[in-house]
Amino acid sequence: MKKVFLTSDKDGIKLKNIVKENLIHNKRFTIIDLTPEGAEDFIASTNLIVEALNNGSSEDLGIAFDAYGVGSFMAANKHKGMIVAEISDERSAYMTREHNNTKLITLGSEILGSKLAINIANEFITAKYDGGRHQVRVDMLNSMC
Repeated sequence: MKKVFLTSDKDGIKLKNIVKENLIHNKRFTIIDLTPEGAEDFIASTNLIVEALNNGSSEDLGIAFDAYGVGSFMAANKHKGMIVAEISDERSAYMTREHNNTKLITLGSEILGSKLAINIANEFITAKYDGGRHQVRVDMLNSMC
């Protein structure tokens, strides 16, 4: 079963918990919260989720929460082989998974309301990578690290 890892710092914990409560009802995924208490900073929480994704199955996905999403985004992009997107709308969540084979998205608790965050998370985890013509771009991204 596909795993969806969740992390947050202290600023993102409330939104993460709301999204987690919604996602646990989807029986197609195992939801794993790596920071139940919230990490002290976004770098610590991001490093945890990247490590879990790199050591897990190729089908595993992740969602990281912090205040604005950008901190976790910057930290995750420092890791080799990690394709990550900072997301604030449902369509981008779906398309980044479908076209870019994104493994991790970051969400900002000061940017998104709970309903939008739930919708984004659902779009991201249910989208499937198309491959094909998009693989050239994915290979280019992966070669940059």
